[in-house]
Amino acid sequence: MKERYAGILLPITALPSPYGVGSFGKAARDFVDFLVKAGQKIWQVLPLLPTSYGDSPYSSSCAIAGSPYLIDIDILIGQGLITPEEAEKYRCDGRSDGRVDYEALFYRRIPMLKLAFSRFDRGSAEFRAFLDLGEYNDFSTFMALKEAHGWKAFSLWEEKYRTRDSEALKEFTESNADEILFWQFTQFEFFRQWRELKDYANGRGIEIMGDMPLYVSEDSTEVWAHPELFMLDEDGVPSEVAGVPPDYFSEDGQLWGNPLYNWPRMKEDGYAWWTARLRKALSLYDIVRIDHFRGFDRFYAIPRGSLNAKRGVWYDGPKEGLFEDKKDWRIVAEDLGILDEGVYRLMKNTGYPRMKILEFAFDGDPEHEYKPSNYGENSVVYTGTHDNATLIEFLSDMDSKQRKIFYTDLSTECKKWGVRFKYLPKHTDCERTMQRARRALIKIAYLSPAKYVILPLQDLLGTGKETRMNMPGTLGIQNWSWRCPTEALSDVLAERIRKACSKGNR
Repeated sequence: MKERYAGILLPITALPSPYGVGSFGKAARDFVDFLVKAGQKIWQVLPLLPTSYGDSPYSSSCAIAGSPYLIDIDILIGQGLITPEEAEKYRCDGRSDGRVDYEALFYRRIPMLKLAFSRFDRGSAEFRAFLDLGEYNDFSTFMALKEAHGWKAFSLWEEKYRTRDSEALKEFTESNADEILFWQFTQFEFFRQWRELKDYANGRGIEIMGDMPLYVSEDSTEVWAHPELFMLDEDGVPSEVAGVPPDYFSEDGQLWGNPLYNWPRMKEDGYAWWTARLRKALSLYDIVRIDHFRGFDRFYAIPRGSLNAKRGVWYDGPKEGLFEDKKDWRIVAEDLGILDEGVYRLMKNTGYPRMKILEFAFDGDPEHEYKPSNYGENSVVYTGTHDNATLIEFLSDMDSKQRKIFYTDLSTECKKWGVRFKYLPKHTDCERTMQRARRALIKIAYLSPAKYVILPLQDLLGTGKETRMNMPGTLGIQNWSWRCPTEALSDVLAERIRKACSKGNR
């Protein structure tokens, strides 16, 4: 029998921690142990990138850097770089509702790391070898310049720095060498701790699925250091930005605002930047999920300054040309959204697994492609993703008519897989029925023919709106900030998950 995998989606930031945000320390190893108890094989995380305005890991200051917030404080204490008393001084407990307080982290975590750096052996052979690679020279200079400019976007810097005048940059790097070296230290420590955690997970039989945003932020190292790779005007500003047009879920579409790639220029050197980025990701993770994969076939361009995504045009992307020599790489394609023949052709030619979302499968259409009875092995099944409502929120937000259609359709599908799910019409709006529907969806996910089943922890817990991770197209302190209580990861839950997986031969 071919191996069938089950995993859980939980961002590192959502792990329990005494310092306000999840990190690479003990709680991460405890979660790996929980995955083992639960019979899982995959831990899917969200991007580990540095966050900026809006706190989104999908809008980062660098496409290959690591977030300093994820560096574990207790590990630094164990290295003698800070004391427990100092860690307490800079402690960030998070918000009163238990969520991550990113503003407090910004003001407290960086000073704590600078204190640790002041005691770090910057002459160690390991650190010097890291510096010799030069991989984070641009990022470290970029971050030092941002701090020198009061953390403003680089479009607001002095022109000589904004346009990378060589003499000005030389003078800045010489006079700010220690600050630049600090940002190198954050990357050195981040990747050292990450590799130790990944080694621990792999040693316990758990693979890590990472997540790669398609686009980079306008205020990023890449746009500053390599403007030729993006569609910018003569002033270095995008005239068109990324997003997706209106659809069933959003009448205004989604206006992301990211700069768009200059694909003809990238093609000239065989897509070297993208190949290097993918290689880097696959050196950090066992599997990489690429967000908004359809953008490689065609991408939507919205005029800069638009208030919504209603007005835009489609341009051709690199299509399968970028992936000709990468078909055996362990990549999962997030192929959600507006699909057309070009996207289907791209998916077929690359051969990457496609995503199936159960929340959207039960609308009364027996041929819906997200129904388990309608898809094959080369799939990754989710109840929902980090961008979707939790199952309980999703069901709660339906009106009675929609919920009846969903339940009726789900009941029909469950019979095909030998899963019991019956409901009484008078109990359509009952929370107990919603929980029964949630459990039925999880069972048929595990029984489905898909090679991979990845479920958000919130759906395994049966929690509602209060635990949602992100609401696409919105800014606010609720996004990206949910954290899992320590007591939620119980042996009882692990055993329940393990049994369900076992019935699905996972």
